[in-house]
Amino acid sequence: MLRSLQLESGYRIILALRLSSLLIFFSSVLSARGYPSRAHIFIYAVCSQEKYQPNSPFEGNLNSFLSSVVSSSSDITYNSFAVGNGSLTPQEGSVYGLYQCRGDLHPIDCSKCVGRLVNQIGLVCPYALGASLQLEGCLVRYEHAGDFLGKLDTSLRYKKCSKAATSDVEFFHRRDDVLADLQTANGFRVSSSGIVEGFAQCLGDLSVSDCSSCIADAVGKLKSLCGSAAAADLFLGQCYARYWASGYYHESVNLSIPLVSFKY
Repeated sequence: MLRSLQLESGYRIILALRLSSLLIFFSSVLSARGYPSRAHIFIYAVCSQEKYQPNSPFEGNLNSFLSSVVSSSSDITYNSFAVGNGSLTPQEGSVYGLYQCRGDLHPIDCSKCVGRLVNQIGLVCPYALGASLQLEGCLVRYEHAGDFLGKLDTSLRYKKCSKAATSDVEFFHRRDDVLADLQTANGFRVSSSGIVEGFAQCLGDLSVSDCSSCIADAVGKLKSLCGSAAAADLFLGQCYARYWASGYYHESVNLSIPLVSFKY
């Protein structure tokens, strides 16, 4: 009887360990495939070569802008700001900027992403008069002039292409279906066809027609620059598009432009 109880107890322990292992396995799979868990991954930075002086009016307004960005991101996923553009403030001290989170992020995850990004701006672009930083889940951009707001910008900021897919006609048919669907986006759009998934997003300051033009440009560049890649990401100045075949999203190889300073 005692031996029977010991065996039963042993089986229970083994079963519990197996169940625990399965839970850990599935949790890791969900975490690996869950975009919010990847929101903090750094994508690119663009820093102006022009610098501002420490303790200048611009620095004070920039700090106010960054504080407003963090505060606002806990409520909405996009917002734009103009700080210090009143008649009593010298024009050179004005700061214009915006932030945006990926459309599927919960406000809590959006706020975490933006907060992390804001903490990096001073390190990545120290004293830069203009900067644009993109993480996997969010973007923050600021300038000393506001003429960039609402203005279509399709300049290439970043690309990433995986190794080539097999010559599977079905894959390319599915990929083209996804990319065609993404071009109908007005803001943020997710699409899937068979084993291929993708999503695209425009900045919130773009009109519907400019959003369509931007994503169409991104899709065209994806095809021309990444060819037969099984997974590809492409970020332009005001939009991005990406697709991947099942199993390739986290295996794509970085073939991006370097993270260096540029002059706007």
